[in-house]
Amino acid sequence: MKHWMIAAALVTAASMATADPAEGTWKTEASDEGGYLYVTIASCGNALCGTIAKAFDASNAASADYEHLGKRMLWDMASDGDGAYSGGQIWAPDADKTYRSKMQLSGNSLEVKGCVAIICRGQTWTRVQ
Repeated sequence: MKHWMIAAALVTAASMATADPAEGTWKTEASDEGGYLYVTIASCGNALCGTIAKAFDASNAASADYEHLGKRMLWDMASDGDGAYSGGQIWAPDADKTYRSKMQLSGNSLEVKGCVAIICRGQTWTRVQ
C-alpha cells in the first residue's frame, strides 16, 4: 500500500512538471458591456485548447445561464517556444466567428489574437489560477 501511494505521488509530480506554462484558467478582458469570461486552457492531444469555464456580468456576478458555458473557444494551439503559440483557432463569442489564432505568454499575462489575413484583433488575458 505504501509503495502504491509513493508511485501515485511520483506520477502526479511528473505530470505537473510537464504541464505547459499556458495551462490554467485565464480571465478575458471585459466586453463593451462589462462582462468577461474565465477560459480554462488545457492540453488536448499535442496542442492546447481553451473552454469557457465561467461567465461574469458587469457587476462581477457569475452568470450561470450564459449560453456558451462549456464551449470550446480556443483549439489546436501549438507551442513555438519562448512563450509563443500558433497554428490554432479562436472563436469570438461576441462576433460568433472563428479566426486563426496566436498567443504570447509573458508571466501571468497571455496576449491572445485572432487574425484574418494580416489583420488581427486581440486581448490580454490575466491568469486566475
